[in-house]
Amino acid sequence: MPALPLSTYLRLARASAAYDVVQILPFATPWTFALLLDRLSALNVWLGGAPLPPFAPLHLLLSSLLGTLVLLWCAVRLKEPSLRLGRFDGLGRLLFAFWIGWAMLEADLPVLWLFLVPELLWGVAQWWPVAQASGSSTPRAAFTSDIPMRSSRGG
Repeated sequence: MPALPLSTYLRLARASAAYDVVQILPFATPWTFALLLDRLSALNVWLGGAPLPPFAPLHLLLSSLLGTLVLLWCAVRLKEPSLRLGRFDGLGRLLFAFWIGWAMLEADLPVLWLFLVPELLWGVAQWWPVAQASGSSTPRAAFTSDIPMRSSRGG
């Protein structure tokens, strides 16, 4: 699998953050999520699932906390995209995909395919090998830093 140039990877990481802003913005407040929930419920029914249950204030709080944290995470990745942040985001997306898959197994929620597929695609894309900055096509290991490491022996 060919390694991406770092500049391409950083554009991809920034694009994933921009996608997240659009996707997560309705989750950021209880009022916007209540509107979204009605649309998601109708879409779930249209896809063959059952209507989504109404949310209590605690559910709205939890969805708003999620939305707020993800928006802050987006701001960091939009302002200063990096290989390290992209790898963390990719890992987070794969974990989110796991939990979305679990929910799909537990309940009749075909609407979750709209969240699962992008999470998997962005997760894989952000774990794609990246070429060394020196122009080498040797892929960089995950979570590596551009900062040279010094040994405790003065090296």
